[in-house]
Amino acid sequence: MIDTPQRLLIIDDHPLFRKGVLQLVKPEPEFEVVGEASSGVEGLELTQSLRPDMILLDLNMRGMDGVEVLKVIKSSGCDARVVMLTVSDQAEDLVAALRAGADGYLLKETEPEALLVKLKEAAAGQMTLSDRLAGLLVRSMRQDTRPRDPDEAGLTDQERRILGLIAAGRSNKLIGRELDIAESTVKVHVKHLLRKLGLRSRVEAAVWAVEKKYG
Repeated sequence: MIDTPQRLLIIDDHPLFRKGVLQLVKPEPEFEVVGEASSGVEGLELTQSLRPDMILLDLNMRGMDGVEVLKVIKSSGCDARVVMLTVSDQAEDLVAALRAGADGYLLKETEPEALLVKLKEAAAGQMTLSDRLAGLLVRSMRQDTRPRDPDEAGLTDQERRILGLIAAGRSNKLIGRELDIAESTVKVHVKHLLRKLGLRSRVEAAVWAVEKKYG
């Protein structure tokens, strides 16, 4: 269990689904729902005013879609973890979301109990992905040109250590504690290793490391 509840914002244009998620997480001490948004624009406004710790973001919304919203959130410097919660299991949607910086990608079809487990993983700082999407992501990544190993990527020793911890599901804060460096320094290293690996998100880095049997 995390020390303090994650302040959660739900962005989804289906009111019944928002209410369902609210009812699912309300009894759980790991979460405190601080806001609901019915559109991407409203979601961005609430993100700025509420400064949530974690955002559940629908992919297919009228007007501004989830990936567009995600890009704005990430480019704004917001530290909130953003987990996509969607009906789409298409490879291109999954990859687009992860490349835009999503911290997880979960399917709405997931059983409530299993979904709650995944959300708690995200709240604890781990990357989360619906189980049946892992293979889809690996197959999609194999179509791209990627370094074969950390040596080919030119990772430093510190970047290698951080990559291993990312693969183990550690958050930047936990990595900083383990390596005795500032969280801001971890962020810089993560940015550099992602660039060297030709990846756009921590989830992609974790999958790459697992596929290469590294970490």
